[in-house]
Amino acid sequence: MKLDITTLEGEGAGSVELDEAIFGLEPRADLLQRMVRWQLAKRRAGTHAVQNRSDVNRTRKKLYKQKGTGNARHGAASAPQFRGGGRAFGPVVRDHGHDLPKKVRALALRHALSSKAKSETLIVIDDVKLAEGKTKVLSERFGKLGLSSALIIGGAEIDANFGRAARNLPQIDVLPVQGINVYDILRREKLVLTRAAVDALEARFK
Repeated sequence: MKLDITTLEGEGAGSVELDEAIFGLEPRADLLQRMVRWQLAKRRAGTHAVQNRSDVNRTRKKLYKQKGTGNARHGAASAPQFRGGGRAFGPVVRDHGHDLPKKVRALALRHALSSKAKSETLIVIDDVKLAEGKTKVLSERFGKLGLSSALIIGGAEIDANFGRAARNLPQIDVLPVQGINVYDILRREKLVLTRAAVDALEARFK
C-alpha cells in the first residue's frame, strides 16, 4: 500500500510503502471491541467502597426483646434497613482488569491501524517539529491539513515545542510511538503517523 507523505505546511514530501500485514488487514470489530474493553477495564482504579454493617460504628446491643413487641426481630442498629446502618451489597475494592493474550492485543493494534488506512483517515507526515511552541501557529497548520480531531504519533520522543503547542488544542492527542494504543486511535477521527513512527511500527511487528 502506497501513501503520500506530507509536511506540517501541507506540502508533498514523497511517498511511503506501507506493510500490508500491518495496514492492509480487513478490520474486525470484535477484536477492536475486546481490546477497548480490556484497556478501559485496566485503567479503572477499583477503589470504590462503602461501609457495610461490620464497618459501621454502632451499638451491637439488641434493640428490644425478641418476642411480644409486634415488630420484626432485630439484633443490631447497624443493620442496612436502619438510618445510619451499613450499606447492603455496596461496591468493594477490587481489580477490574481481566486477561487478554498478548497476541490478541498485537493483532487488535494492527486491525486498528488497518481500519484507519481503509477509511482513508490515515495521514503520514514527514516530521512534527516547530521552531516555537505557539498554539496559534500549530492551529493554523492543522487547519490547512484539515485536522480537527486527530491522534498524532511521533518518533521515540516528541519535539518539546510541538508538544507544548499541541497540548492546548481540543481533540488533538500527541503520543510517542511506544504509547500508541487501540482506544486512542479509535476515539479520534484521523490518525497521523510520522515517517519515524511508520518505521518503528513495521520494525515492531516484523
